[in-house]
Amino acid sequence: MEVRVDKYLFAMRIYKTRSIATEECKKGRVTMNGAEIKPSRTFQVGDKFSVRKGPITYSYEVLQLSENRLGAKLVPEYLRDITAPEQLEILELAKIAGHSGRDRGTGRPTKKDRREIEQFISSI
Repeated sequence: MEVRVDKYLFAMRIYKTRSIATEECKKGRVTMNGAEIKPSRTFQVGDKFSVRKGPITYSYEVLQLSENRLGAKLVPEYLRDITAPEQLEILELAKIAGHSGRDRGTGRPTKKDRREIEQFISSI
């Protein structure tokens, strides 16, 4: 049995819709053995492929085939995540950097700041 790449990526919940999976293949973000693959190409059991999402390249191995979208709990029976630890470390660093936020008082005033400013101006 063989399954189209775009159908499999959608069924394994890597992408939210099949059309997004197709677009990502066309943009060259899905590769097999270092070569970009088209959405119409087929996967077979044992194939290994990579998906680039943001700064990270996830790697997967096909364990079983399915054309139908699966529940999240069933995905590990069909797909094995073989992403390198270095890639996952990049993800953790990105999460830490993203939570730095802005310092209080910089940027636009908050709603509370605006109310305090209006109260100060009206009291003058």
